[in-house]
Amino acid sequence: MNEFVKEKSNERLWIKQPLAVFNGTHPTTESAGGLVVENGLIVELVADGATPVRSVTNTFDASSMIVMPGLINTHHHFYQTLTRCNRNALNKSLFGWLSALYPIWANLDQDMVQVASELAIAELMLSGCTTVSDHHYLFSRAISDAIDIEIQTAQSMGVRAVITRGSMNLGRRSGGLPPEEVVQSHDDILQDSERLISRYHDSEAGAMTQVALAPCSPFSVTPELLSDTALMAEKYDVLLHTHLAETTDEDEFCQQTFGCRPLEHLQRAGWSGARSWFAHGIHFTPEEIQELGREGFGVCHCPTSNMLLASGVCNVVDLEKAGVRVGIGVDGSSSNDSSNMVGEVRQALLLQRLGSGMSTSHVDALRWATRGGANLLRRQDIGRISVGACADLAFFKLDDLSSSGCDDPLAGVVLSGIRHVEALMIAGKWRVVSGELIDVDLPSLMVRHRKAAARLNEALI
Repeated sequence: MNEFVKEKSNERLWIKQPLAVFNGTHPTTESAGGLVVENGLIVELVADGATPVRSVTNTFDASSMIVMPGLINTHHHFYQTLTRCNRNALNKSLFGWLSALYPIWANLDQDMVQVASELAIAELMLSGCTTVSDHHYLFSRAISDAIDIEIQTAQSMGVRAVITRGSMNLGRRSGGLPPEEVVQSHDDILQDSERLISRYHDSEAGAMTQVALAPCSPFSVTPELLSDTALMAEKYDVLLHTHLAETTDEDEFCQQTFGCRPLEHLQRAGWSGARSWFAHGIHFTPEEIQELGREGFGVCHCPTSNMLLASGVCNVVDLEKAGVRVGIGVDGSSSNDSSNMVGEVRQALLLQRLGSGMSTSHVDALRWATRGGANLLRRQDIGRISVGACADLAFFKLDDLSSSGCDDPLAGVVLSGIRHVEALMIAGKWRVVSGELIDVDLPSLMVRHRKAAARLNEALI
């Protein structure tokens, strides 16, 4: 397998005659003959029956594969892979679920964050994801460098990453939800945020690593931290992210504590739509949805998590009609119990069908997971198959029992329950070949991960 990768990573590669191509907005025939990759970019689209304009070094036979832009996950919590199906948190809505898990998460250490990040990224990549975004907001003295660990893990695995520096400074003693063991001071949060931006953030086209700032939620941070974080994001021109409008409990908390609804609370703190995207976005009023669109905010739809915690249904159809940018996220593996991105695309379609009828198609769901995710992250270089875009590509085959006989290949990827890619390319480099991750020992990783999960669950404070 590694020889294949070495061979296929040469400068000019023709991905030849795919079974079908999705370009990030719709199925396309303009690249029916394939596409050419060079120096990490898509440099040519090949028409049906044509050959590349310039000679190529290698070819890759894609005739049995559906080719699409790599999927973009815009909300996750890597560390939560260690508390999947935790007995203490089963069958609880968000606030009860958090209250059950905070005492466990307080015992995270560096090795746990490391292996949790490795496993989450591996699962995402195998499910077609080429750009990961993580929201780590829980810190203790043992994991003050959690963001560094996540970024370095993503870099070592070759995945494109937007890692958000989360924060919590409103503990239970001050009227918030999280215990004091997992909150930090206002000044410590801002100091570390500035350090991370300076060290890791790349604002150039084709960036592999970016940093965003992400206070956890209205019920876990002070208004002052919300405001100062927004000012820092503006100063360094980075994005803002948070959980918002996830539950009615959050609405009640904001009304009682701040005298307004969650969206107004963030707007009072200076959060602008130009650089902000929210996770969940379920409980916006019709008026707020219009406001979100006018101001250019984005929403990450997390269907499985929303269903598992009985939080509600995000109205993606109305959000898009209003001009809101929409993407998809798997959310944490404790509120999803999986990190499968193509599976989340299917869930997004089915949930929107249930809520909005037949106005949503499989093409819409794929668009949210590709170009939609890129729009949330303010990236024009990913999430599409076009000349000049990054060569981030997912290759799917319809070769198992569930997909046998599929008439429409693209619909088959979404509707038949495909779980894994056949191949994955990021920045022109093969990261998955023949369904296997390059240079990742999955059995060993799973052993380390299971041991870490057991240690964490045994370490209740």
